[in-house]
Amino acid sequence: MAHATVTDTDPPVRTALPARAARYLSGPEVGWVVRYSGWLGPVAVALFAGILRFWNLAYPNAFVFDETYYPKDAWSLLHQGYEGVWPENSNFGILSVPQNVPLTPAPEFIAHPPLGKWVISLGESAFGLHPFGWRVAVALLGTLTVLMLARIGRRLFSSTLLGCTAALLMAVDGLQFVMSRVGLLDGVVMFFVLAAFGCLLVDRDHTREILRAARAEGGRAGDEVRLGLRPWRLAAGLLLGAACATKWNGAQILAAFGLLTVLWDQSGRRWAGAARPWRSMLRRDALPAFLSTVGVAVLVYVSAWSGWFATDGGFDRHWAEGRAGLSPPRTPVVDIPLPQVPMGWVPESLRSWWHYQAQMYDFNTGLTSPHMYQSNPWSWLVQGRPVSMYWQQVPQGQQGCTAQGGCASQILALGTPLLWWTACFALAYLLWRWFFRRDWRAGAVLAGVAGVYLPWFQYQHRTIFSFYMVVLVPFLCLAVAFMLGAMLGPPGCPAPRRRYGAIAAGAVVLAIVGCFAYFYPLYTAEVIPMTQWQERMWLTSWI
Repeated sequence: MAHATVTDTDPPVRTALPARAARYLSGPEVGWVVRYSGWLGPVAVALFAGILRFWNLAYPNAFVFDETYYPKDAWSLLHQGYEGVWPENSNFGILSVPQNVPLTPAPEFIAHPPLGKWVISLGESAFGLHPFGWRVAVALLGTLTVLMLARIGRRLFSSTLLGCTAALLMAVDGLQFVMSRVGLLDGVVMFFVLAAFGCLLVDRDHTREILRAARAEGGRAGDEVRLGLRPWRLAAGLLLGAACATKWNGAQILAAFGLLTVLWDQSGRRWAGAARPWRSMLRRDALPAFLSTVGVAVLVYVSAWSGWFATDGGFDRHWAEGRAGLSPPRTPVVDIPLPQVPMGWVPESLRSWWHYQAQMYDFNTGLTSPHMYQSNPWSWLVQGRPVSMYWQQVPQGQQGCTAQGGCASQILALGTPLLWWTACFALAYLLWRWFFRRDWRAGAVLAGVAGVYLPWFQYQHRTIFSFYMVVLVPFLCLAVAFMLGAMLGPPGCPAPRRRYGAIAAGAVVLAIVGCFAYFYPLYTAEVIPMTQWQERMWLTSWI
């Protein structure tokens, strides 16, 4: 089934070129570039993204939004193995010169698992407890995510051009840009989730090669062939476990990706000639898939708490000591008393840990404290209510402000508007492509969108924020690149069709890049006149 994209094998059109240009394009230098374009293009886009993300990373010299929590927790993990209590004035002391780090050994209740904070602590261990130190690891992951997306898009669409286009779009997305420059956890989750998606794509390709070889030998290959050890799927399980060990919304994505990989197995066996592909998949693939994804993820999640288990000072670390071996009491979801179950055979440390997990669950599902920047998932795709992570009104004559009406300095977690609005149309196109044309590539991207986005609708009563959708950005960029490939036209189509399609697709990309440049001051806390800030408030809900 033909798909309207360009591919790396399309022959170059040289008939209209002068002889000198034709000789140049066929030279050894160009041949080397073409041969290694699958890496040169992605690396070039990643370098561009890295320059943007690391430039002036230490500014502003302040705790940005929830940086007041995670960098300090990371420092505590680095020095104590568990999250300790910080005094109320600790932010001022940390940013002061000379620095004062008033960490106490008293345990602190935390709402998220520790792995993402361990990642942040890597930068702090190298550069210290200051803004660059707690942002550098997240910035590095944000840059590597751009590189991964280029390679993933190349594999998914069989086109270096479309893979690099998807990566370029993510490089200039405002939300991914902002979340790569702050010490929060969501950018870490994004890295692990996209890496897992890439591993599952490689696993799919490898298993199709095994099935293709078995099919060539004849017989009922789809029913009988054993796929053996699948290291790429094991790697995906490890990465999804890491996502869960950073924030719990990784569990929802784990479920979506686990379903995706077994559906790929079923379709692969059907393609290979299986008489009963569903039964064959359930008999040969379902249990290994569960162990490779969910089983490995559970092991990774528990291992991420090694600091809590290895020390004595963590929150609830000795909760079970002296108790009668009963399961931890907790507030039930429904108003029905839950009986305590004898658990004397379970080690006290595990019972204490389970009690801690129950408290975290109650907090994360029951948080309803109002916040001025909370929003409903219905508005997230159109960026209806972005989060202001940093705001400072600058009077005239201070910090370089020369405007009579004063200036503003803001970090707004706003996805590049033209990219996100274009992505809404791209998702509609993917739904059509998947439902009516059964295009597995559209289904793969939509599975990522569904796993990241749809579960949040069950928490509309909870205090939630639009910046959680940074995990969705790679899949939105893949969707837009997919649609742009359709605009370019299929290989072999008339030259005018290709030319007009390329002009239209290029115009979309340039408009998105220009939109990012226009909002760039709001992503980096640049001091701009208040009038310019007001011009960028396209919607009143952004204020």
